[in-house]
Amino acid sequence: MSDSIKHECGIALLRLLKPLSYYKKKYGTALYGLNKMYLLMQKQVNRGQDGAGLVNIKIDTDPGRPYISRRRSVEQNSIQDVFLKISENFKKIKKSYPKEFNNAQWLKENCSFMGELFLGHLRYGTYGGNSISQCHPFLRQNNWKSRNLVLAGNFNMTNVEELFNQLVDLGQHPKEKSDTITILEKIGHFTDEENTRLYNKYKPTTPSNSDISKLIEENLDLANILKNASKKWDGGYVLSGLIGHGDAFALRDPHGIRPAYYYYDQEIVVVASEKPVIQTAFNVNSNNIYELPRGEAIIIKKNGKVSFNQIIAPKKRTSCSFERIYFSRGNDASIYEERKKLGALLTEPILKKINNDLDNTLFSYIPNTAETAFLGLISELESNLNTKRKNLLELGEIEHLKSIINQKIRVEKMAVKDAKLRTFITADSDRDGLVGHIYDVTYGVSKKTDTLVILDDSIVRGTTLKKSILRILDRLKLKKIIVVSSAPQIRYPDCYGIDMARLGDFIAFRAAISLLKKTNDGKEIIKNTYKECKKEQVNNNQNQINHLKNIYAPFTQEEISKEIALLLKTDNISTDFDILFQTKEGLRFACPNHTGDWYFTGDYPTSGGNMVANRSFIYYVEGNESRAY
Repeated sequence: MSDSIKHECGIALLRLLKPLSYYKKKYGTALYGLNKMYLLMQKQVNRGQDGAGLVNIKIDTDPGRPYISRRRSVEQNSIQDVFLKISENFKKIKKSYPKEFNNAQWLKENCSFMGELFLGHLRYGTYGGNSISQCHPFLRQNNWKSRNLVLAGNFNMTNVEELFNQLVDLGQHPKEKSDTITILEKIGHFTDEENTRLYNKYKPTTPSNSDISKLIEENLDLANILKNASKKWDGGYVLSGLIGHGDAFALRDPHGIRPAYYYYDQEIVVVASEKPVIQTAFNVNSNNIYELPRGEAIIIKKNGKVSFNQIIAPKKRTSCSFERIYFSRGNDASIYEERKKLGALLTEPILKKINNDLDNTLFSYIPNTAETAFLGLISELESNLNTKRKNLLELGEIEHLKSIINQKIRVEKMAVKDAKLRTFITADSDRDGLVGHIYDVTYGVSKKTDTLVILDDSIVRGTTLKKSILRILDRLKLKKIIVVSSAPQIRYPDCYGIDMARLGDFIAFRAAISLLKKTNDGKEIIKNTYKECKKEQVNNNQNQINHLKNIYAPFTQEEISKEIALLLKTDNISTDFDILFQTKEGLRFACPNHTGDWYFTGDYPTSGGNMVANRSFIYYVEGNESRAY
């Protein structure tokens, strides 16, 4: 992707079902769970590089001993930082207690992070700063084990204001107005209520409060807690939580917007954001790893019993297609094939753009995440060429056949990322200077008569394309540059966990506005759209219509693409430049089971999405830089 985007978070939940001594005997180390958590998190590093956190809970510890361990980091290499500090402690213990270090039970009793239950999180901040206080997992503490709550998730709620007010109505005083805190406190409130209900149930017949605590732990109804807490949630989410005594859960939103996969056997229960991560970490067959159904929670009780509970009625499946294009690890078999198909579907429009002149066309891609789509494109181009040869042979057109018999698809690595720089962490004042030096080109493989077709996985803002890539490619003095996006035009803001909230950032939106300003009634369309969006605000997030669609309605995709090309090409670029996008129909064909395409269509799965789209346009017109949710 030309532009870095802050996006998805990642979760990893692991429950060891056997005593630590079992893993020591079978796998040679009592640190089996900790080692696997490192793999689960490191293999999902693509989902979050702003921070990492790990929590461990020991089950059945004696009073007076710590049973919850937590470490978080917002350092540059946050995962390594978390696990390095944990490992340093084990090194000290091993040096001081070499004999006891081989005793799994002793380690559990005396060392942190030696419990049976783990929850890890990788953070990509979607809003606000980047401090330890904003780093998952979050902890709600209490002296009663069954009232302690640990929470981490990949989520964003559109109706934070409503959820916050609900807490206030309950008599609470939340410390901040954020979706993470409101969700934590909402689940925490109903956890407290469930504890109180069970206490009142058992108190008349059970004199000992210690025995009551044990009964509460055994009978805590997590499914009911989650049903009560989630009634008003509007957003995309996978939430994972731990209760202090040893219960655990993972809950997915009813539309399946955010991904979650699970696996369990006699030794472990594991939940993660990505399927191949589980497959690799535990060397298990992919057929035994399952997707968590929409609106369901996997619940692991303290005794190790696993159950699946329908928390929220499932709604139309709209799992995020953009995630398939870019965010997820591409070694998932289905994602790999989908990305290849996205590239293959661009073959015909590309051939049309280059007038089928393969002899004078170079094909390349940027960045590395576009490689799989590029493989699909090249494979289809070669297949297309072979079909032509076959048809000519069958028709007996030997002379024409001779002209293409040795023709090859010219593939070169034309754009090279020269520095590992994350441009979005720099100040606006120095970003331009930095962005212009990220890429370099390969010299000596192109001709002045060549057209360069360069494939990108998506184009969001166009900033890096405009300020770096096009400038550097222009040095090759080519006949033409065609930038191709395997994703359709990104037109609408996201509000379900990806930091794509401001309309003015989107090059497709800026192109549509630019076209409107060139038409006779364009300014009136902008004005009327603003009025309609303002009217919708009285409906809060209920039953709003997405009026932002009116901005794009007068124009075809091709017209907007042409305007994007004009906006991206600066005066100092002499090479002819064109841009081509995947169609919405192509996306749906490539990813038929993942219909969450609101980025491209404006068809949001929840009412909060339409609210955010309308509010984003209001903020754009008013010059308000705030996030619309």
